[in-house]
Amino acid sequence: MIATYEPDGPIPVAVAGATGGVGQRFVSLLEAHPWFELVALAASEHSAGRPYGEVVRWSLPGPLPARAAGMEVLPAGPDIPGRLVFSALDAAVAGAIETELARGGKLVVSNAKSHRMDPAVPLLVPEVNPGHLALCERQDFGAGRIVTNPNCSTIALALALKPLCDAFGLRAVHVVTLQALSGAGLSGPTGFEMTDNVIPYIEGEEPKIETETLKVLGELGDDGLHAAELRLSATCNRVPVVDGHTLCVSVELGREADAADLIEAWSSFRSDPQHIGLPSAPARPTLYLAAPDAPQPRRHRDLERGMATVIGRLRRCPVLQWKFVALGHNTLRGAAGGSILAAELAVARGCLA
Repeated sequence: MIATYEPDGPIPVAVAGATGGVGQRFVSLLEAHPWFELVALAASEHSAGRPYGEVVRWSLPGPLPARAAGMEVLPAGPDIPGRLVFSALDAAVAGAIETELARGGKLVVSNAKSHRMDPAVPLLVPEVNPGHLALCERQDFGAGRIVTNPNCSTIALALALKPLCDAFGLRAVHVVTLQALSGAGLSGPTGFEMTDNVIPYIEGEEPKIETETLKVLGELGDDGLHAAELRLSATCNRVPVVDGHTLCVSVELGREADAADLIEAWSSFRSDPQHIGLPSAPARPTLYLAAPDAPQPRRHRDLERGMATVIGRLRRCPVLQWKFVALGHNTLRGAAGGSILAAELAVARGCLA
């Protein structure tokens, strides 16, 4: 058992890319966070210098937090205040800005893809690979550190696979994703494009799942991180659902097991975030539902505050061994909520300069 951790006092944090969909989730989740105090919001030069409430097109349920609404938006650059910066920046600009922030001594927790596959940067799903934070000691960003959040579908998939990998081993995985509209951001497909429609293509998504999952499930050795030896194939679709990515998964295990064994592996799975008692950690990171028509995005995406992978429909697969359906909330666990949980673990592990 790992001792419960509490910081000495509030940690000043900033959000870069605060006006986008993921940035708004950060603002909402940080409003009453017990460890982190939001001190700065940053966005593009077009928004800089104006109150956040004037430039943001608030798209979340509930009102824009009043304190955030009155904060002046700063340029997204290395001079952002705060000891910790949550990055929701576009990948086109994120890499260079995040590097400069880290060189300035900040802990950067990024939702962008720019540094995800850097060999010295943890691609962190806190329950799955908490030991990968040791990679931070191999970074050369100066006094600061960079930790990255995987792709939203990768997070849901990795959480579903980790208990099976630990208990039985894994040889092969096939996954088909049905991904929500919010995963495309505020500039994604229009309502007209998505009405009565499914788009069977999301640019770059399939390679991300196929490579990132192997890094997340990999083993860290003295000579670096070794990707998991696992055959994995992904097919991705955009569907007319607001929030919640559904994954249809087939797996070949390393050894034979029955259905009760798999369900027990998911139901009993706990890791460092639960042992430490991190504020954003779900009590049950993998939750199995026995109903024949579960999980469903509208009914089940908010279970465990949207921070769990919800699993159902376990049955035999005639091609591999087992198949099931998994659901993850893409803008909570798959984006801002997952990044905040990663930051909590990084702070507890001493990664804050």
